[in-house]
Amino acid sequence: MVLAELGGSISRALQQMSNATVIDEKVLNDCLNDITRALLQSDVQFKLVRDMQTNIKNIVNLDDLAAGHNKRRIIQQAVFNELCKILDPGKPSFTPKKGKTSVVMFVGLQGSGKTTTCTKYAYYHQKKGWKPALVCADTFRAGAFDQLKQNATKAKIPFYGSYMESDPVKIAVEGVERFKEENCDLIIVDTSGRHKQEAALFEEMRQVAEATKPDLVIFVMDSSIGQAAFDQAQAFKQSVAVGAVIVTKMDGHAKGGGALSAVAATKSPVIFIGTGEHMDEFEVFDVKPFVSRLLGMGDWSGFMDKIQEVVPMDQQPELLQKLSEGNFTLRIMYEQFQNILKMGPISQVFSMLPGFSAELMPKGREKESQAKIKRYMTMMDSMTNEELDSSNPKLMNESRIMRIARGAGRQIREAMEMMEEYKRLAKIWSKMKGLKIPKKGEMSALSRNMNAQHMSKVLPPQMLKQIGGMGGLQNLMKQMGSAKDMMGMGGLFGGAAD
Repeated sequence: MVLAELGGSISRALQQMSNATVIDEKVLNDCLNDITRALLQSDVQFKLVRDMQTNIKNIVNLDDLAAGHNKRRIIQQAVFNELCKILDPGKPSFTPKKGKTSVVMFVGLQGSGKTTTCTKYAYYHQKKGWKPALVCADTFRAGAFDQLKQNATKAKIPFYGSYMESDPVKIAVEGVERFKEENCDLIIVDTSGRHKQEAALFEEMRQVAEATKPDLVIFVMDSSIGQAAFDQAQAFKQSVAVGAVIVTKMDGHAKGGGALSAVAATKSPVIFIGTGEHMDEFEVFDVKPFVSRLLGMGDWSGFMDKIQEVVPMDQQPELLQKLSEGNFTLRIMYEQFQNILKMGPISQVFSMLPGFSAELMPKGREKESQAKIKRYMTMMDSMTNEELDSSNPKLMNESRIMRIARGAGRQIREAMEMMEEYKRLAKIWSKMKGLKIPKKGEMSALSRNMNAQHMSKVLPPQMLKQIGGMGGLQNLMKQMGSAKDMMGMGGLFGGAAD
């Protein structure tokens, strides 16, 4: 994951500072120097890094802090706030309204993923009830219209473009007019890729913007661009009124610091990030949860949203009931594996859990883990209902394991591995036995009364240890502000067992 390395380096610097017996000027400077080095190595612009270091030193004046103040907490909070400040220009971007026609124009460098992002943006809004349409005003790149046409057809989104017309301004105006007549409330204009050295293409971009009068201009930026990001983003901002940024290719292993610089250059918020090639690998960007995940502090609300997406509300009480009984069957394991696969990349889900980071999933291991889950599921497809619904591991004798492996076309060793995994998860699940289950409609009351004591009983010991024990859990719950973020925690219990 892009920026995972940066997050890991900053987390380690803060951890070393926390481990120091006394927090003095030297410890603070060492910590800030490590953070500065990590940011510079990740291609964040030097001026931004220098300003951030100065601001933190001004906030954390060790001489002025009275005895009893938690200096570690103050320093961590200052680093968190400064990183948020870099990514948050402090002004919201234009948000389209349903039923009212909005024109959104996409601009960016060649190869940054504009055309794919246009379709993802349209698809995201289509799922939320908008009526989007796509206009291809990219006449510079051969195959641009074919690509947009293919993507739009797949997503069932109306599109407009021309193989014959070479004037992008004319195509953009015709497309926008046509979709206004058809009452589309979100018209997306895709333009040619360009960079600041191409004055003619910048002039063309200005003309398209003047002719279509977009409500929002989105700058699409490749996360792997590096130090050049600041200058390029600034050049776009000077030519057209960039109102928002979308960062693409966040699933790669680039350093990604350029993405932070682009926000500072355009003074526009990041509104989405692209996390893969597929249509639904597109996430709304929220500064605080993002920085929180970056620093290994987790993102409970994001994790809850993921859980709500994959475990429908009507299934959650049922899952909780099974949990309180402590009977973990292979069928439950199968269902939980299905949920994990639905949640998307494992490292992304990992990074939402406090104490974990995307770095914990080594490069290349993620696909291997998902392949293993799919292998286990294939073997479970060869089981009988009796085997799937039994919570007695002794039922699975050698002859049954041989039959299951043969039926799935796998080796006996793999079937035995799967049974070991089942026993390990069953052990975690059994610790949840006796959990008090709220009656229907009492879920919100449980959320309101949820305190660290309750949570420590519910979380698996390994996760509690990662968070930093009882003290770490109390800090986390304070940091989340209130128990309302714990809403829907029922889904987490299932996720914890995974």
